[in-house]
Amino acid sequence: MALVGRNGSIDWLCLPRFHSAACFAALLGDEEAGFWRIAPQTGGTCTRRRYREDSLVLETEWDTPEGTVRISDAMPPRDDAADVVRVVEGLSGRVPMRMEVRLRFDYGHIVPWVKRAGGRLSAIAGPDSAWLDTPVPLRGEDFTTVSLFEVGAGERVPFVLTHHPSY
Repeated sequence: MALVGRNGSIDWLCLPRFHSAACFAALLGDEEAGFWRIAPQTGGTCTRRRYREDSLVLETEWDTPEGTVRISDAMPPRDDAADVVRVVEGLSGRVPMRMEVRLRFDYGHIVPWVKRAGGRLSAIAGPDSAWLDTPVPLRGEDFTTVSLFEVGAGERVPFVLTHHPSY
């Protein structure tokens, strides 16, 4: 279960299981404890939210001066590894977006070692590791991974965070 705020931020997520220690725990304190935000660069709260039909896919939409954008959040069932899938979709215009992820294992107490492996970002801390896959460029900024990108009408930009035991 991931708790997604109206600002596009996942502020609570336990991986790989519901009863595991949180890797995003900003809900308990501040962003130093970990979060994952994807939203228009101008920020703000979303315009609309809903679950897609009879599913657990959360759709969050923003109307901005540049256009309209939707983020779909899901956690598909899987046996060996847990995934969080976030897809940014342009509905109209061309919207500048900002993605920030600050992984902090063990309820914000452990800062992982982060490196790039090919087109993937890898974060490792003791027995935990997570991979972030996305086609947009990523960079480090103040112990946070950041991406600035734009999405136009009809375009989709995927982000997949996968937890893997590192043992």
